[in-house]
Amino acid sequence: MLGSAKIVGFVPTRDFVKAKAFYERVLGLRFISEDPFALALDANGIRVRVSKVPEFKPQQFTILGWEVADIGKFVAGLQEKGVVFEHYNIPGQDDREIWSAPGGAKVSWFKAPDGNILSISQHP
Repeated sequence: MLGSAKIVGFVPTRDFVKAKAFYERVLGLRFISEDPFALALDANGIRVRVSKVPEFKPQQFTILGWEVADIGKFVAGLQEKGVVFEHYNIPGQDDREIWSAPGGAKVSWFKAPDGNILSISQHP
């Protein structure tokens, strides 16, 4: 039933100003609107709502990710904008913090200003 409907992603934040700057200027999502409850952003046709919440505990897993064609290029580009990639000390994670999964996928993780874990991945 929902397989043909557009998906909307939700990300919590306590600070609209920092979140807006990060998702727009650093990650390059297009601003759509802002109301007292959330920022609405466009991520290549997918709506992402950055919802303002009074308090939350960032999860220890990825809550939002992007699939890219060349992960090395995106890691380098985001690093130039100040993004720090997470080191998890797992086998297969290189010095650029890109993990090569046994099946051939490559993944790198980073945190948004509120501590939410985001990722970029490249799949075979």
